[in-house]
Amino acid sequence: MRQEEGGARLRALLGHDWERYQELTHRRIRTRFAASRVLLKSAAAAALGVRPEAVELGYGLGGRPCLRGYDGLHISLSHTDDLLLVGLATDGAIGVDAERGDRVLYGTGLVRHMCTPYEAERVEAMPVAERNPAMLRLWTLKEAYSKAVGLGMLLGFTDFGFAPDGPPTDVLRPDGTPGTVGAWGFHTLSYAGRYTLGVALGDDGFGRTTDLAAATALDLGIVDALLAAQGEGE
Repeated sequence: MRQEEGGARLRALLGHDWERYQELTHRRIRTRFAASRVLLKSAAAAALGVRPEAVELGYGLGGRPCLRGYDGLHISLSHTDDLLLVGLATDGAIGVDAERGDRVLYGTGLVRHMCTPYEAERVEAMPVAERNPAMLRLWTLKEAYSKAVGLGMLLGFTDFGFAPDGPPTDVLRPDGTPGTVGAWGFHTLSYAGRYTLGVALGDDGFGRTTDLAAATALDLGIVDALLAAQGEGE
């Protein structure tokens, strides 16, 4: 009975993702898929003041998750190994990415596939011990930014960049000149001594949404109009 109850609870939490979950055959992938969606829904529900079952996820063309019926809370998801990372933002698009800190990127031929000419030059000028950590920071920032703009891997990593040897401030053009002055905020940090995290946060120009109650996402005027139209049609 408990197993059946657990299955029913998971199905309610996954909602429209239940069928996708059922189609996954690899046990670890199934577990991570379920855990990531439950975590994402739970975090969004806590911000909105509703139950996780009431949160419905949707996906853009690039696979970017979103909240159906409420666009005032932006979300992002990343995972690597046993780490799940969720990002929430109320003042613009957000993208997050997590990578293992011991992942080797430098010296594998990836420089020419993921770095702009400016980035490659700056990385090569750094002490050898600092090159791979710099590449990891660049990778997480590029992943986070591409998720935030909703393009994912469709956005060529050699078409935009960041400063490899300083705090990330703006998206840079391939030649290193600023490309998005003041429109985005970026952060990189180390977590638990094992992971490198990247965050990209955009400013949509409308300010921060301070009231996240789910009820305020519903325009009652539109609801009244829809109900009136339905009544006329009956």
